[in-house]
Amino acid sequence: MKHISVMRDRCIELLAPSIENSRNPVVVDATLGLGGHTEALLNRFPELTVIGIDRDPSALLHAHERLAAFGSRLKTSHAVFDSITDVVSSHGFSQLSGVLFDLGVSSMQLDETDRGFSYSHDAPLDMRMDSTQVITAYEIVNHYEPGALVKILRTFGEEKFATRIVENIVKARAIAPLNSTMQLATLVKESIPAATRRTGGNPAKRTFQALRIAVNDELGAITRAIPQALDLVEVGGRVVVMSFQSLEDKIVKEFFVEASTSKSPRDLPMELPEYAAKFSLVIKASEKASQEEQDENSRSTSVRLRAIERVAA
Repeated sequence: MKHISVMRDRCIELLAPSIENSRNPVVVDATLGLGGHTEALLNRFPELTVIGIDRDPSALLHAHERLAAFGSRLKTSHAVFDSITDVVSSHGFSQLSGVLFDLGVSSMQLDETDRGFSYSHDAPLDMRMDSTQVITAYEIVNHYEPGALVKILRTFGEEKFATRIVENIVKARAIAPLNSTMQLATLVKESIPAATRRTGGNPAKRTFQALRIAVNDELGAITRAIPQALDLVEVGGRVVVMSFQSLEDKIVKEFFVEASTSKSPRDLPMELPEYAAKFSLVIKASEKASQEEQDENSRSTSVRLRAIERVAA
């Protein structure tokens, strides 16, 4: 299975100082996936322990096979990354040298066409990152109230034709349940004006993104996980996050800006230590992948990389 880890070398470069300056370096790969970033980290830093978290049992299986040679230096947990504090504690640790997040759907999940993430292949309407959870895209499309569906498409997909799409979904499901990705993709395409369809790629992209986010509560998990990650890193430790769409990146940016901003009253002539920011931005805004990487790996074209470091206890 071909898998190219997005911005792998840059992520390692950003985490390197916190690993090299720690007496007992531990990094959480909060989205282990197929293990590309973790493999590179474990190869470069012989004293490092990595805790790999993934909600996808299939990904964990592949990662275990790939990383078996590292033995006890790799510890894994089947969990959503908003359980990071409990996961770290369960492995006997209380502080971390670093945390790496690679947000969104993984390459493997897109490549496994029967999981329903792709609008380019016919498959059941599933979209679960964790195959053990109950709710699927089928459930949302066929049973949610129209108002709730419109809200999902507008909020998570930024779909301006959400009302038209949902009206057609409701008409279709009254006749028979929508149960395949191609059915839904075709319906979405037919719901969007022809002039709009001619630009911006596949017209189903925004609807599929919205449903996937809703099925997996992706934005909620990010909102819960980032504060925990910031609390867990030791002084000198870093949190590195790759986002692949604007809704994810906005959440990360807001947490990072808040954590790195002084709370001292503005009218004071000096910084009060108790109000000083405990974090400093390693990257002042966000970084993109190099043009060379974008040419080699299409998934890297939309990535936004952010990093922050704890500077005070």
